[in-house]
Amino acid sequence: MALAASLFLRQSQSLVMTPQLMQSIQLLQMTHVELTQFIEQELEKNPLLEIAANDDGVREDIRGTDEPFSGGDERGHAENSGSDESFQPDLYDSATADTAGSTSDTFDGGLDNVFPDDAGPQAADAPELLGQWKSMPGGGEDGEGYDLDSFVAGRKTLRDVLNEQIPFVLADPVDRLIAQHLVDQLDEAGYLQGSTAETALRLGKSVTEIERVLSRLQELDPPGVFARSLGECLAIQLKALDRLDPAMATLIDNLELLARRDFATLKKLCGVGEEDLLDMLAEIRKLDPKPGTRYETSASEAVVPDIIVRAAPDGSWHVELNADTLPRVLVNRDYYAAVSSRTSRDSADYGFLNECLQTANWLTRSLDQRARTIMKVASEIVRQQDAFLMHGVDHLRPLNLKTVAEAIKMHESTVSRVTSNKYMLTPRGLFELKYFFTVSIGSAEGGDSHSAESVRHRIRTMIAQEAPDAVLSDDDIVDVLRKGGVDLARRTVAKYREAMNIPSSVQRRREKRALAKAALS
Repeated sequence: MALAASLFLRQSQSLVMTPQLMQSIQLLQMTHVELTQFIEQELEKNPLLEIAANDDGVREDIRGTDEPFSGGDERGHAENSGSDESFQPDLYDSATADTAGSTSDTFDGGLDNVFPDDAGPQAADAPELLGQWKSMPGGGEDGEGYDLDSFVAGRKTLRDVLNEQIPFVLADPVDRLIAQHLVDQLDEAGYLQGSTAETALRLGKSVTEIERVLSRLQELDPPGVFARSLGECLAIQLKALDRLDPAMATLIDNLELLARRDFATLKKLCGVGEEDLLDMLAEIRKLDPKPGTRYETSASEAVVPDIIVRAAPDGSWHVELNADTLPRVLVNRDYYAAVSSRTSRDSADYGFLNECLQTANWLTRSLDQRARTIMKVASEIVRQQDAFLMHGVDHLRPLNLKTVAEAIKMHESTVSRVTSNKYMLTPRGLFELKYFFTVSIGSAEGGDSHSAESVRHRIRTMIAQEAPDAVLSDDDIVDVLRKGGVDLARRTVAKYREAMNIPSSVQRRREKRALAKAALS
């Protein structure tokens, strides 16, 4: 068979992931903090972008009516559309319109060294005495001239607190160096990570010397610091309280029995009765297993809801986007027109301006599309979980991404990106959008299926209400759930119970009986 060259015309469809499309997808799954940081970076790079206060947002009734929303906007500035003189300030005025404070910050020395009369405002040494001492720096008649933040005490870390105490317990400079090396081996909870043998080998000292320094460091505040295990941490705190007797020491050495609620074995080992053992357990609960966390420097960030759900007067639900999480980006077209009119169309500056304009338009459209997509997904979740909002977690319906995607005619991956790290504020509390998507559990009577989260809530409620003489086993929980219309296997109940950190029926029975006897005595 002879080979010959030929031409064919074929049609095919393919999805091309442009850089802008990839960034739009990334914008969709960004959190509020990440989105704010991204917009700040764009504002620094693009002179045509600016951000304004967001006064309105999307509001949609549960019946499906929308109000127009604009995640971005285009506007001009009347103050910038005048003559060239008003548009570009005088160079001399710009160069000399500097204050004494900013000039002092620019150079190494302050103006008060050369021109005392032209120095910037000084902070008062004691702002609480400004009313009595008018001659104090910053002590004007109106009380201004100082920054209150300058007098706020800085937050100390665990290392700062320990370094302040070490000179009072260790006088030898060599011991202080060893102590500083041990401080560097502490984790956030205040536990010593390295071993004394490794430290002795690294510093060229004997293990006895390292242990001696370590024992002195374990006397520092907070009590329990420099411990190498949980038992040693609790023992240090009990020793500081003068409660480390032989019975308590034995209990600390057998924490694994305490975790299993094996009170009978603990009573034999400690040689105490039921009431004394419960008193010892109460003392242990008052101790701090992580003494170093009280000096943790990482700031806790509050969760800002992306969607707010309120009850409407007609019995429906009012869904709206949180305006605080929607930065409104504006495109300054007047600035673009003013600058481009002075720039040649063949120059690189003109190309840069056009590129900035395209990027700004893309960003505003992407933010608008992001807001509308979040709104569609949130509104559909509210429609699906109406019973939960009305009656609580017992009525949470099973829901998956496919159901929501088909209802709003989007892809499942889009819904997954929208629900990642997004939060909804409802009359029932603040929930992540992922919370409303749960596994479906079949009904024992052939009715509607149940949500896994609502089933876990039932199990938690049943265990919390059980009596000491009628502790429910996993088989008993299965029978109760089956009578309530939930078909669940025993191993699934055990898995849910362990995920909620609930001990087994044997351990719960021991603990409840011991507490009941102590209450009667």
